[in-house]
Amino acid sequence: MKIVEPRSTFVPFPERHRPGRRFAMFNLGFRPFYLAGAAFAALALTVWLLMLAGVPVNGNYLLRIDPIGWHAHEMVYGFAASIVAGFLLTAVRAWTGMQTTSHRLLAALALLWLCARVLVWSGPAVPAAIVDSAFLPAVACVLLRVLKKAGNRRNYFLVPVLLAFGALNVGFHVLVQTGRPDLALRCLYAAAGIVVLLVSVIGARVIPMFTSNAIPGFVTRRWKPIETIAAPLTLAALFADAAAVHSFVIAVLAFAACAVHCVRLIGWRSYKVRGPAILLILHVAYAWMPAGFALLGASALGFVPHSVALHAFTAGVIGGAIIAMITRTARGHTGRPLVADKRDVASYALVTLGSALRVVGPLVAPGLYHLWIWSAGLCWIAAFVIYALAYALPLMRPREDGKPG
Repeated sequence: MKIVEPRSTFVPFPERHRPGRRFAMFNLGFRPFYLAGAAFAALALTVWLLMLAGVPVNGNYLLRIDPIGWHAHEMVYGFAASIVAGFLLTAVRAWTGMQTTSHRLLAALALLWLCARVLVWSGPAVPAAIVDSAFLPAVACVLLRVLKKAGNRRNYFLVPVLLAFGALNVGFHVLVQTGRPDLALRCLYAAAGIVVLLVSVIGARVIPMFTSNAIPGFVTRRWKPIETIAAPLTLAALFADAAAVHSFVIAVLAFAACAVHCVRLIGWRSYKVRGPAILLILHVAYAWMPAGFALLGASALGFVPHSVALHAFTAGVIGGAIIAMITRTARGHTGRPLVADKRDVASYALVTLGSALRVVGPLVAPGLYHLWIWSAGLCWIAAFVIYALAYALPLMRPREDGKPG
């Protein structure tokens, strides 16, 4: 499964699409969703830490039934889904040379996402489920329209991936409202698996390319058999875990996936990458992939807690990939240099440190579990607050080079 860019060069947009306004928040998909996603990550984690501290939090049915479910759901469908939407709405424009949304349509999508967050927090159960479940199918429809119009069949697979992502959200809400929060949590495991799959597919395309472009003479290798089995094996292992199949099956699939992703990193020569920071963070984030599968296999065999393996994927892989891409693509699409400044580096360090504390800490000193949770949470909150403050104005202003986007 690959994302292939068209061979033709980028096609300038018609004049009517060129932003002439000083407020550029709704010029392109990454702008509202990167900023909102980063701010929401910090807010949701703050609420989660307060709940863990015993502070009374008044919320809707989901918080009352399953606080862990609320935390997991909002980090997947609030935070990660917003970044996925922003990235794909931006990337599809580059792949097709066509504008993905008008200002009004993008604003409507952002408002739909925001209403979902408010309703999941405080609204009645049924309206919350309906509005929240509508977001990803809406994004999928927008992408399908553009891909069909451009004849870009090679990237059609993104549409069913997003629809599956959205269907799992529907399943989550139905199971919570019918009194099965345990099964609802399984839907979230599978949903996180879809995001990990996207990181695997997109990372395999961009990381070697970015590395070769950034380091003169740096040669990476890719092996076709590895590339052929990486995506299906990744999804099979994560879905087997979500479905709670026999532990031996999960372990075999997980260790096999670990080996495949290790081979990828060897081919990319990630062990030789020392910088620049905006590149290094991509390799660090992807290194969590084999680590996550190794821990998942160990978890299936009863050697480590499942939550440790889960957070290797959610905090390490997804969190690391997100902070890497929302800094890099925000810089590129706002006409700024692709060089990480001190605030970017601080965000990279804090996300990586937070992930390590959440995953490694409980393994080293399980008696200090709450200390690790709090330390990791504070690192992540700081990282995304730094991002939101650093990028708020660039995301709201037109590109510095005057180009559309």
